[in-house]
Amino acid sequence: MRRTRLLLFVLLALLVSVAGVVVLRDPQSVAGIPVAGSSAAPTTTTTPPVTSTTTPVPSPTTTTAKPQVGAPLAGRIKPGEPRQGVATFYDSDGGGACSYDPGPDPLTAAMNEADYEGSAACGAHVLVQAGGKSITVRITNLCPAPCRPGQLDLSAEAFAMLAAPVKGEIPISWTLVSPETAKKISIRYKTGSSQYWCGIQVLDHRNPVARLEVQAGGQWRQLKRFEYNYFLSENGAGCGGSVAVTDVHGERLVVNALPVKPDAVQPTNVQFTRAGQ
Repeated sequence: MRRTRLLLFVLLALLVSVAGVVVLRDPQSVAGIPVAGSSAAPTTTTTPPVTSTTTPVPSPTTTTAKPQVGAPLAGRIKPGEPRQGVATFYDSDGGGACSYDPGPDPLTAAMNEADYEGSAACGAHVLVQAGGKSITVRITNLCPAPCRPGQLDLSAEAFAMLAAPVKGEIPISWTLVSPETAKKISIRYKTGSSQYWCGIQVLDHRNPVARLEVQAGGQWRQLKRFEYNYFLSENGAGCGGSVAVTDVHGERLVVNALPVKPDAVQPTNVQFTRAGQ
């Protein structure tokens, strides 16, 4: 009996010893759990939050501050800079190279190629003076060679208000002006426009348009202007998005997104401020 008890006691001691080894070794076999009594602090990795920066979508109508003085927005026709030249005339219906629709306003003019500047002059209003008389005309067309720099080819009605048509050509001076108007700016998408390609035209603007941007992917993207007075997005970026229009004085107007409706004149509720006011 004593021998049996002794054997049981020895077996019990062996079992306790083995269990202790297992308990001590288990923590080391689990990845990421430090061993008890270790002086090394646990390593903690915190992933920083992902941040993104985008241009906020503007309200339907906003005006931003004017750019720095001297920004090259005006091109050849600069506000407040009188120009000298000659005036001729032709039978104008208000249409022409600027891609405007013919209209009832008889006081229009075609700009010489140098000052037309790839359609930058389209929609500009200029005060024309000759022989003590003056009229204001809107640029709707291009006058190619032999028209010279400074020359305006007036509508027949406009020329007759300055001189007798039999004169054919008269010396003039002219200056860019910012007229009174009750009209608001309109936007038109070109024939064939879609979400994949579009041309955008600005209509009835008081001051000449210097820049047009579209919003695409949270960013503003400036479009290239073509000689027929449309700004093109040839890869479809921004077609149907918000549009920002900037005049030669630096005033920037934002129009909320309009549907891509080719050939449709879509009105807005914005207009450039009269220069000097």
